[in-house]
Amino acid sequence: MYDLIIIGAGVSGCCIAREISRYKIKACVIEKGDDVASGTSKANTGVIHTGLEAPPGSLMAELCVRGNELMYEWAKDLNFPAEKNGKLIVCTHEEDMPLLYEQLEHANANGVPECEILDREEVLKREPNLTDRTVAALWAPTGGIVCPFNLAIAAGENASMNGVEFQFETEASSIEKTKDGYIIHTNKGDMETKAIVNAAGLYADVFHNMVSENKIHITARKGEYLFFDKSVGTIFNTTVVPLPGKMGKGIAASYTINGNFFIGPTATDVEDKEGLNTTAEILDKLKEMAASDSYLTRFPLPLNKVITSFAGARAHEDHHEFIVQELEDAPNFFDAAGIESPGLTSSPAIGERLAKIISEKMHLEKKETFNPKRAGFVRFNEISDEEREKLIEENPLYGNVICRCELVTEGQIVDAINRPIRARSVDAVKRRVRAGMGRCQGGFCTPKVMSILSRELGIDMTEVTKKGGNSQMVTGRVKE
Repeated sequence: MYDLIIIGAGVSGCCIAREISRYKIKACVIEKGDDVASGTSKANTGVIHTGLEAPPGSLMAELCVRGNELMYEWAKDLNFPAEKNGKLIVCTHEEDMPLLYEQLEHANANGVPECEILDREEVLKREPNLTDRTVAALWAPTGGIVCPFNLAIAAGENASMNGVEFQFETEASSIEKTKDGYIIHTNKGDMETKAIVNAAGLYADVFHNMVSENKIHITARKGEYLFFDKSVGTIFNTTVVPLPGKMGKGIAASYTINGNFFIGPTATDVEDKEGLNTTAEILDKLKEMAASDSYLTRFPLPLNKVITSFAGARAHEDHHEFIVQELEDAPNFFDAAGIESPGLTSSPAIGERLAKIISEKMHLEKKETFNPKRAGFVRFNEISDEEREKLIEENPLYGNVICRCELVTEGQIVDAINRPIRARSVDAVKRRVRAGMGRCQGGFCTPKVMSILSRELGIDMTEVTKKGGNSQMVTGRVKE
C-alpha cells in the first residue's frame, strides 16, 4: 500500500510530487499519458503571471503571487530556463482607462510589487513596435516566461530522485473508499493508498465527484495559437496582452523562452475534453489579427513565417477559483482542481501548500536526505564553441547533429532517454530537447530520433511511438 498516490503528472502533479518528496513517505504519481506534461500542461502560453489579474482575496491570487516568487527560485535549483521579462497590459481605447486602473488596484490588493501605469509615450519608448492605437499600459515587472515542459520535467525528475515513483500509461477509471484509505482501479490493476491527490486537470471533477457529495464541474476552455519561426525575431521585449475580458486574459503577443514569437490563446468552451483540434474559423481569426496592424503590433506579422498552430485546454471550474484542499466528506482525499490560468505560475505554490496540508494531516517527518537540486539538460544551441568542443571530446555523440533547425545532437537525445524520468516516445524527446520543434517540424530529424529511441530502449522501430499507447510511427517494413 502507498501512503499517497497523485493522479496526474502535469505541472501541478509534478510540483506536488516534488514538494511531498521532502518528507518520509511512500508516494507514487500515476499518469494516463506516456510522459509528464502530456495532458493539459503540454499546450500552454508559458507566461509567468504576476497575480494582478486574479480577484483580490482569492486563493488564485494568493497562489499566483507566491508561485511567481517561487518560480525564479526553482529555476535556479532545478536548472530550467525562466526569464523575468515583465508584462504589459495594453489599453487601446481611452474609455477603457478606468478598467486599466482597476487592474492596478487588483495588483496593489494582491501584493504584486512595483506595478505602475505608463502613459503612451512611456509605453512606446519601452515597446516601439506596439500599435499606434496604444493609449497607456500597466507595467508589471515580475512577469516572465518559462517552458511548461521544462518546469514539469524538472520537478518530476527531482521528485523521482528523492524517492517518488512514477507510473505512466496508467489510467485511473474509478476510486473506491476503504477502511484504510482508497483503492484506485486502473487499466494496470488496483492500487491501494492511504491518501490521494487529485491533480487530474480537465478530469479533476470526475475523480472529485466519485468520492464527494459536494460536486464540482470543469469545462474545457480551448485556446488556439499561431507560432512563428525564430527568424521573425523579438518584436516585443516583454509579454504583451490586451486588457482582460470575461473569457480570460486576452490574446497575447509575445515570444517563448526558446525565442519563437506567437499570438494566442483564443478562448472557446468545448464539451469534448479531448477535442484539441485546431479549427479553421479560429485560425482564420488569428491570421486576420496577425495580418492587420489593428491588434497589438504596429505592423502586420509575416504569415509566411508561421511554422505551426496548436490548441490547448484550460480546466475552468464553474466558480473560477482554484480548489486546493482536503475534501470535507472524503478524509485524506486532496484536490488540486480547477487549475486554469494562472495555474502554471501557481504550480510551485500549489505544491508547497498541499505538501504542508498533507504532511500535517499525516504527521510526516522531514527527510534529511532531500536534495533540492537537479542537473538540467544541455542546451547545445546556447553554449559557447569552447563548451561544445569539451562536450564532444568527452562524448562524441554530442558532435552528431540530429535536428538542424534547433541544433539538437545525438548526445542530448540519449541523455533525455536515460534520465530519472525517461523519454520513451518521439514527443517525450521533443519536450526535453526540442528535436522536431523547429522550422521543419520534424520533417528531417524524426526518423533519426526514432532510430535512437529504438536502439536505447531496445525495441524495434515498429514499436516506437509518437506519444505512447497505440501511436506507432510506422506500421511495418518495406524491405525485410
